[in-house]
Amino acid sequence: MKTDIVVNAEARESRGKNEARRLRARGMAPAVVYGANEAATAVAVSPKEVTKILRSKSGHNTIFQLAIGGASASTPVMIVDWQTDPVKDTLLHIDLKRIDLTKRIAVKIPVHTVGDAQGVKLQGGLFEVITREVEIECLPDEIPEQFEVNVSGLMLGQNVRASEIPLTGSMKLLSAPELVLAHVVSMKAEEVAAEAEPAVAAVAEPEVIKKGKKEEEAAPAEEKGKKK
Repeated sequence: MKTDIVVNAEARESRGKNEARRLRARGMAPAVVYGANEAATAVAVSPKEVTKILRSKSGHNTIFQLAIGGASASTPVMIVDWQTDPVKDTLLHIDLKRIDLTKRIAVKIPVHTVGDAQGVKLQGGLFEVITREVEIECLPDEIPEQFEVNVSGLMLGQNVRASEIPLTGSMKLLSAPELVLAHVVSMKAEEVAAEAEPAVAAVAEPEVIKKGKKEEEAAPAEEKGKKK
């Protein structure tokens, strides 16, 4: 999704762990910009600004402008990868990709279900979400924040598949059309399995007791043989 957000970046001449530590000490994070048939460029960006983009509704699918070294011309980019500190949860490194706004790109879009499945209300079924995102191809300006799929009409044994997602404009589905997004299934099979487990345990217990008795009965017989 294209936005008017502008993130300022500083060009980096050196790389390495020491340089990364110095950048983080002054509140910056190392990053790399690549793509669009141009050489990769090492830069430093504000981790706070990038985190704000990642936590927005469009998340890493957000297309924003990157201005390097205060240049008047900026470059449209997307966040394609990032590393975070497992303890502090702060950004350690970001990979940015240059975006050609005239060419289609592949992106993964979150899928949200809306409504209450009738198969749960009327038939006592179990509603399950199987897939939470699908991959599509479209022009950068047409990347959606999310897809919404209405599941209120689902009955027991029915499902909704990726092919049923409403696509508009230049959107093309890349995920398998038969990919199941959500379904309503019967709970009977799970209940039978749960009841079968105690029954198996109950059968096994008498066998252990019988073996114990045989061992106890065998011991006196051996002692009698020794006395003779």
